[in-house]
Amino acid sequence: MRRPTRGTVVHAVVLGLVWLLVTAVASLVIFLGSSRTVVVASHETIVRPTLSRQIELHTGPLLPDLRVPSGSMVGADLTLGKTQARTLDELVQRYGFIAAQPRGQLAVVQSAVVEMLVDALLLGALVGAAPVAVWLLVGRARRRELAAAARRPLGLVGVVALACAVVVGAVPWLTSRGDSGPPGEWTSLQTYVGSGLTLPTELDEVQVRTDLTSAESQRLIASAVSTYRASKTWYAAAETAAADLVLHQPAPEETVAILVSDRHDNIGMDQVARAVGDAGGASWVFDAGDDTSAGEEWEAFSLDSLDSAFDGYDKVAISGNHDHGSFVGDYLADLGWTRADGTAVDGPDGSVIWGLDDPRSSGLGNWRDEPGLSFADTVTLVADEVCASEERVNTLLVHDAAMGAEALRRGCVDLVVGGHLHVQVGPTREAGENGFDGWRYTNGTTGGAAYAIAVGSKLRRQAEVTLITYRDGRPVGLQPVVLQTDGRFIVKPYVDLTYTQPPGVAPTPAASPTQSPTQSPTDGTAGSPTEPATP
Repeated sequence: MRRPTRGTVVHAVVLGLVWLLVTAVASLVIFLGSSRTVVVASHETIVRPTLSRQIELHTGPLLPDLRVPSGSMVGADLTLGKTQARTLDELVQRYGFIAAQPRGQLAVVQSAVVEMLVDALLLGALVGAAPVAVWLLVGRARRRELAAAARRPLGLVGVVALACAVVVGAVPWLTSRGDSGPPGEWTSLQTYVGSGLTLPTELDEVQVRTDLTSAESQRLIASAVSTYRASKTWYAAAETAAADLVLHQPAPEETVAILVSDRHDNIGMDQVARAVGDAGGASWVFDAGDDTSAGEEWEAFSLDSLDSAFDGYDKVAISGNHDHGSFVGDYLADLGWTRADGTAVDGPDGSVIWGLDDPRSSGLGNWRDEPGLSFADTVTLVADEVCASEERVNTLLVHDAAMGAEALRRGCVDLVVGGHLHVQVGPTREAGENGFDGWRYTNGTTGGAAYAIAVGSKLRRQAEVTLITYRDGRPVGLQPVVLQTDGRFIVKPYVDLTYTQPPGVAPTPAASPTQSPTQSPTDGTAGSPTEPATP
């Protein structure tokens, strides 16, 4: 093989440098001209990257703009769009609450900016390859002809005009992206709210754009800061206390999952629940639904917070009645959660999980609908599917444990777990007609929700999570942990889950019932599968 000449090497290096230079310039222009629409702080938000080294938030005409250093060369411009809130006061209180637990929202913005950067680099690389490809395709002879033409007066004018067009097109993106808000001066948040309210030190770098905002706007901002401080202090103290809890510890051959349910947008409890999970040796999280109040897109902040809090855990989720619709389930799936909606999925320690979304829908009111399948139909459907599973189902994850009543009666499942009632019920052992027994358990509300929404600077009622221990592919114990409204924890006793049949023994298939059974009164729940209790 003939070695390349010095001229060939120089030619290749020059072309490579041209590609790198054009790629860098094109990528920067494309990046600064990019935008993404995501949900931030319960708003549809347009995110645009900048080189201002600031994260600037444009809140609209009623509230002043805010900004904070980004900590890097790249900044971001966030323009809030539509949301759902009954009053401006309610919306501002929500801002303060979300700001106290910002991890999920920061992850959303960071992901959007990184996505735009990657797209810009890829497209910039293609743009950079264009002049190199043209250079090579034209050939040496034709390049000489074009060079001779360019040295003529008319050709020179064309080259200069092309260069000017490129500069004129790029300059606006490089110079006008860092400050797109209305005129006004930036001042510290402390100065804006006045000396009557002392801010936490972590807000020292937050700035406010002073313009024609009224005293009412200043009052709202001060109110949001108060909510922020109260929420951050209360839940941070609970998180610290959770890390020091004395909990049942798994043996080396055991795996632990933490069960959460009925969060109802209370993102303050997410880091507390994670701390409990870590203290109890958990590596899985089960979400039994009702993460939101109405299953609307503006509640994405709640799902982002939950996902961020349990980063590194194996995650399985179903949707509750308040999550009804496609948004919550699809959003969690996009975040990487395993959706056990009518399917069997892998669980802790080689176990089998089967789950199903709740068939009912609820909004913020006290009504309930049962579109499609009724609740009674679903109880039978669940039993039919679980009992037909090739492998024994070890955990049935549903929103309302009553959905698993028939599967338990037939002896097809080891443990049914859910929420929905906002109070703990069980664990209760139930004998199956095929000789296999199982357990039913209802977790209380992890969000401390009185009903459909639990957003606030502290708990309105006690909150609960439950640690479930697995061994040999089967749930063998559980331990509820309760956080009271005064900030104190109640660690309930660890309950051994025992069975009459050892693991690995196949049950005798049970026949389908002729009618839906009623719930056992010994489990502490009210009503029947056709008329389940409503929180």
